[in-house]
Amino acid sequence: MTRKERIEVALQALSPEQLIVEDQSEAHRGHSGYQDGGESHFHVIIKSAALTGSRIAKHRAIHAAVGADLMAEIHAFSIDIK
Repeated sequence: MTRKERIEVALQALSPEQLIVEDQSEAHRGHSGYQDGGESHFHVIIKSAALTGSRIAKHRAIHAAVGADLMAEIHAFSIDIK
């Protein structure tokens, strides 16, 4: 299973109404953290009633759902919460 797929599966725990996981690694080719084969830079767009509280609390909930092990494999992880 790819990292993108693992992120998508993990974020289902938040019962998202909208979820888009974009692998933006190719746009970072030659930059720090780029890995051959991609899957190093991700952008997540998510809408979920489970995400409440401050912006920081929402980001923490997303990071917790993805899990520390998978987050450690990713160089960049940006989030857009709807």
